[in-house]
Amino acid sequence: MDAQTLRAQTFKTLHERDRAFVIPNPWDAGSAKMLASLGFEALATTSAGFAFSLGRPDAEGALSLEDTLGNVRAIVGASSLPVAVDLENGFSDSPEGCARTLHQAAASGVVGGSIEDATGRADDPIYDFKLAVERIEASVAAVRQLPFPFVLTARAENLLHGRQDLPDTIRRLQAYAEAGADVLYAPGLSSAEEIIAVVRAVAPKPVNVLMSGGLKLTLAQLSELGVKRISVGSALARAAYGAFYRAAQEIRDHGSFDFADRAIPFGQINQLFKS
Repeated sequence: MDAQTLRAQTFKTLHERDRAFVIPNPWDAGSAKMLASLGFEALATTSAGFAFSLGRPDAEGALSLEDTLGNVRAIVGASSLPVAVDLENGFSDSPEGCARTLHQAAASGVVGGSIEDATGRADDPIYDFKLAVERIEASVAAVRQLPFPFVLTARAENLLHGRQDLPDTIRRLQAYAEAGADVLYAPGLSSAEEIIAVVRAVAPKPVNVLMSGGLKLTLAQLSELGVKRISVGSALARAAYGAFYRAAQEIRDHGSFDFADRAIPFGQINQLFKS
């Protein structure tokens, strides 16, 4: 069995357990190595965190497919863990384009990936329902051609784009589940009640929940709600950049360097990256 197939089978099995698991989001090879060293079982890339590392804003075409695949190859190579890739809108409006993107992503070494129904256009942020479903149907057909069990996640993006319409979000997730998506994901859910509604609506398919911002629930609580997978999006990247920014502010505003006392010791991080 080759390494990618083994990672794929491991990743699929994680979604079949009774309890939830956390899939943290590295933005480069270094952060991936750090997460792997802490014992996490799988990783998922963050398009926002990666964009920030390049000095670019999230979404609105800030990243190309080539950018994303280069980054994910580095992350896949940083550990032996299964990696899922954030493919935004598939870098294409068309179903055929999403299918091509998924084949290219699989060739980069990932064993899972997500396609969202956000267009990347501020004036028309969410794809029409029919087209959105066709995009997932084509994506499912593409990954089923692969020689290993690729986990396809379908994302309904209403709540991140000012459309506080949970019924339509659920309708979309149900349609994506019927189209064959393996995992359903609606970033922006804001309460346990909303999470329960989504979990029940798409059961028995597993649900990914984004823990970032105002939603304050623990791993144990989310598992009790029936969630199978928990991600943090750009939160780890923002935490890292937040610490960097505050350290630089300290130097600028106070001329002091107390931040260095809170930094990870050089020997520890240097040894981690030797492995």
